[in-house]
Amino acid sequence: QVQLVESGGGLVQAGGSLRLSCAASGRTFSSYIMGWFRQAPGKERKFIASISGSGDGRYLTDSVKGRFTISRDNAKNTMYLEMNNLKPEDTAVYYCSAGQRSISSGGDYWGQGTQVTVSS
Repeated sequence: QVQLVESGGGLVQAGGSLRLSCAASGRTFSSYIMGWFRQAPGKERKFIASISGSGDGRYLTDSVKGRFTISRDNAKNTMYLEMNNLKPEDTAVYYCSAGQRSISSGGDYWGQGTQVTVSS
């Protein structure tokens, strides 16, 4: 069983930056593939980034590539999403997820989400 808690969301102006964190419970964090998803108002939740258990494999969707960076610190049981050059269309609730197979369709565990609002 893994519990995930996101933090770091907030209100920022366009062009600004935020760093989201996803803290995980349990002693097997490094065995999980981790991912970030976001859900904009009135829209479906969408996958945006993933990172392998070791951190060596990383993937970002085109919508965030070049602006967002995904990373993890297995010693701290924490995953991060560094978001730069934020745009109003990045406004959404951001969720982290953990799984032991493919993560792009959603993992086995989810956090409660953290709100990111980008003003123009």
